[in-house]
Amino acid sequence: MTLNFSNASIRAARVTNVRFLQSKKVIDQQIKEKYKEKLDAKAKQEGLDNAEKLLQEMKDKIEAKKKELNMIDPLKELEDYEQAMNLKNSISGKKKTAKDVNSNKIDPSTPKVPFKTLESYLVLDKVKDLGVQEIDFLWRAKFQKDTQSLVAVAPTSTYNEMYKNARNNPTFVLPLPKEDAQVEKPSDSPANDVPMEIHFVQWSFVGPETTHCMITTLMEYKLHKEYARPHTTISFHQELSKDKGIVLMNGHVDEDSAMTTSEAQVLLLNIQRFYGAFQTGSEVEKKRLALLEAFNNGSSTFSMDDCIALSQTLEN
Repeated sequence: MTLNFSNASIRAARVTNVRFLQSKKVIDQQIKEKYKEKLDAKAKQEGLDNAEKLLQEMKDKIEAKKKELNMIDPLKELEDYEQAMNLKNSISGKKKTAKDVNSNKIDPSTPKVPFKTLESYLVLDKVKDLGVQEIDFLWRAKFQKDTQSLVAVAPTSTYNEMYKNARNNPTFVLPLPKEDAQVEKPSDSPANDVPMEIHFVQWSFVGPETTHCMITTLMEYKLHKEYARPHTTISFHQELSKDKGIVLMNGHVDEDSAMTTSEAQVLLLNIQRFYGAFQTGSEVEKKRLALLEAFNNGSSTFSMDDCIALSQTLEN
């Protein structure tokens, strides 16, 4: 699929939350009862009357530390969403087997293949004699037969802005409206309301002229961390950025994933938006960049609701 670094419409959607069948209060009480003797012993060791006072003191210390640091884990806000997906699987009887859980995990023992540079696709000595339009045509034609491919040619100025922001903020989360997202919809939600699936974006600067951007579902990332297999991998090649004023991009959507190239294109559009590719200087663009920075800094100002709203608006 060929791409242009331009506007595209995104369907309106919203996150839907699911309550746990057992409340946190009940679970806390069960834990207290199970470890009562150990808690009482620890309380006496600390010079306190009972376990209740120990728990209260621990709670006060934790809250004081939170206020002191004034920091949060941005992924914490998304845990309800992950839990909702797990609950959906449980309700529908789609419990994951060990094989399913590890199907998207990269084996750490697998030898790492050297990354591909632009020279892996084109003969640079010949390409340098061509015009920008000819290079654009040749590049897109190179991947024409690959139905899972994503291809684009970006102006150097556009890429440089994204690169600068990616260097400072190498990770982010993006919502994707998805009909088959594994989330329970509230009974009062509109019929045309589409649930959201959250995706984790991670940049990797693998070479002096090659940059990778990998996208995986948040659930897979939290399960396997650095060994999570991305459903979409994008490569930016900067070899022609100075002489021709362009950066060539190619990507691939894993055919075994539940993603389509159209869905990957929506995610790529929002990567451009949140990483400042359009350089409009608008208030919306400033809000997107502020949210990107808040996520990477662990700031309490990060909001998933704001992320969803800013991913849906058509303004750049």
